[in-house]
Amino acid sequence: MQQSEIKKVAEQILSKNKIGTLSTVRKDKPYSRYMTFFNENFTLYSATDKRTHKVEDLKTNNNVHILIGYNLEGLTDSYLEIEGKAEVTDSTELKHKLWNDDLKPWFDGVDDPSYTVLKINPEEIRLMNTNSNEAQLLEL
Repeated sequence: MQQSEIKKVAEQILSKNKIGTLSTVRKDKPYSRYMTFFNENFTLYSATDKRTHKVEDLKTNNNVHILIGYNLEGLTDSYLEIEGKAEVTDSTELKHKLWNDDLKPWFDGVDDPSYTVLKINPEEIRLMNTNSNEAQLLEL
């Protein structure tokens, strides 16, 4: 598969799928949870609360792994495996950009002091379950 095709499929997966798993490292073991992701040129963002375990995990080890795209439509659904580095940011611009009414059950508004954003910078993106038995690596 050519890079242009891998990129196109990866972009489609990210535009159609907002929910995925985010894995962090806690006490030298992986810990996963479902998160909502927003994509901008393969940099992923996710709203979260500053008081969560994931934020604590990232202070110790900022390596993350994301699975996104598998829809249970069949065993051959394509999905992405994303390895990257995460950072916690209080960027006012990002907080406003990501804010939506779906966040109201967790936060009092965009200015809630507990509201923060995870920014995930990908280091490796693998397209999985294509017509090949091998992962297709997206060159970043």
